[in-house]
Amino acid sequence: MKVLVCGADGFIGRALCERIEREGHRVIRGRRHASGPDELSADYSTDIDHEPWRVKLAGIDVVVNAVGILVERGAQTFDAIHRRAPCALFSACVAAGVRQVIQISALGAQRRDTAYFDSKCAADEYLLDLPIDAYVVRPALVYGRDGKSAAFFRMLASMPVHALPAGGRQRVSPVHIDDLADVVARLLRAPAASLDHRCIDVAGATQIEYREMLSIYRASMRFAPAYRIGVPRFAVDAAAWLCDRVPGAMLTRDTWHMLQSGNTADAAETTAVLGHPPKGIADFIGADGAALRNEALSSWRSAWLRIALAAVWLWTAFVSAFLYPHADSLAMLHRAGLDGAVANAALYGSAALDAAMGFATLCKPGRRLWASQFLLVSAYSIVVAIALPEMLIHPFGPLLKNLPILAVLCVLFNEETRS
Repeated sequence: MKVLVCGADGFIGRALCERIEREGHRVIRGRRHASGPDELSADYSTDIDHEPWRVKLAGIDVVVNAVGILVERGAQTFDAIHRRAPCALFSACVAAGVRQVIQISALGAQRRDTAYFDSKCAADEYLLDLPIDAYVVRPALVYGRDGKSAAFFRMLASMPVHALPAGGRQRVSPVHIDDLADVVARLLRAPAASLDHRCIDVAGATQIEYREMLSIYRASMRFAPAYRIGVPRFAVDAAAWLCDRVPGAMLTRDTWHMLQSGNTADAAETTAVLGHPPKGIADFIGADGAALRNEALSSWRSAWLRIALAAVWLWTAFVSAFLYPHADSLAMLHRAGLDGAVANAALYGSAALDAAMGFATLCKPGRRLWASQFLLVSAYSIVVAIALPEMLIHPFGPLLKNLPILAVLCVLFNEETRS
């Protein structure tokens, strides 16, 4: 069969394309910017009329709609992406003689209690009312190595402290992307009348609290147990409101509401379609644990090191210029052979340089910056060790503390991809 997968560039869409091709079908990839022979232009922000879709669907046997967004941006609204464009596509499928349509929706969409759910459910209901073989597949939270949400949760799991929204007792039953793709592949083999329900909840074998999900991911990546801290609901509400305005944010008011409402379903329906139980959460990471451990750490380690390093540079600049007694600073510079205007220039010039390094650490990171800072810290350390040797045996170790800073710079230099 010739199968059109809309949303082929997305995490779920890519997995569906690969799985359907393994079934022996020819896959046409629906993309916003089509360029290849087996690609089709599908821009849901503008393709909201059925007639252009009807022309594009010539020769297509099955359509799978896997397009979705979490945050609205400009013309990419929930109404356009989840309702208007899909409904136009579904109507065109009827007119073009497409045999079957599979709509990838979301678990809980029938509640319609968020703008995201409402737009998804509107398209689901529209499709099921049309005279065409159709399935609505409503997956729970989908896990896959390359999934954005999975990477986000692995990153959270890898942190030594788990900040748990409202205690983290929200229940979830995540499903592995392989099981979701297998469900879709099996639905391609049979007409809709062969199943009792045309709307299928797809969930994993494990129903578990959110905080335990993070703990299992953490253990699978070979980390010791993390400390847990509950985050008050009002604080998460505020963070979700702010993140609504951040492109690519995983925490939004809709996703927070969906998590609070629970993201679970009985795995019986999934088992019935697959012919075997779906994977449980303990099996998700498996042998990939070591590699995913490093990937999870790298997703937040550099950011935290940069923030800590910037704080050292900026605070040092502020203390040198404004807080530390001026006379004491000049006395130390005198021991290094600097007096008068030269000493003042060295004092405030070094403070300005420290401030510049701090702001550059936050705004313009790169290998050249880390190399420059390594040389600068090394030079500071050598000069101070020569001019003020007592700093080497000071009980607070002010000079020796430059060693971990140099180590941090080496790590950042090694992990940085920019020059």
